[in-house]
Amino acid sequence: MSADKTLTCRDCGTSFVFTASEQDFFLEKGFTNEPGRCPDCRAASKARRNASSGGFGYSNSGGYDRPQRQMYPAVCSSCGKATEVPFEPRLDKPVYCRDCYTPRERTGGSSYGGSRGGSSSYGGGRSGGGNRRY
Repeated sequence: MSADKTLTCRDCGTSFVFTASEQDFFLEKGFTNEPGRCPDCRAASKARRNASSGGFGYSNSGGYDRPQRQMYPAVCSSCGKATEVPFEPRLDKPVYCRDCYTPRERTGGSSYGGSRGGSSSYGGGRSGGGNRRY
């Protein structure tokens, strides 16, 4: 186990502690360099980077920020219920609501598409080759 180290921030010049557990974490992740910034300057640098990159990146809440997905209204081809799907429905392809699309207990050798065949799906799917195993 490593011992705590006192480092100096390259931005603000203040001293900060690089704890033994942080050092272990760095080793576990394969990081070879010690941090050059204190936690406050690191957070400020990250905030500047995220603000200039258009918002794509990790937020302070721990989630991944990305634009809201465009959803399209549709009618389920199986039960007739109104639903929304993340792709623009086409008249020549069936569309299923979440309940009907959720794979049920599968029978036979098909590992894709359940009992509805391999070419239709909730999320775009693949065409043909309904007996592929992944």
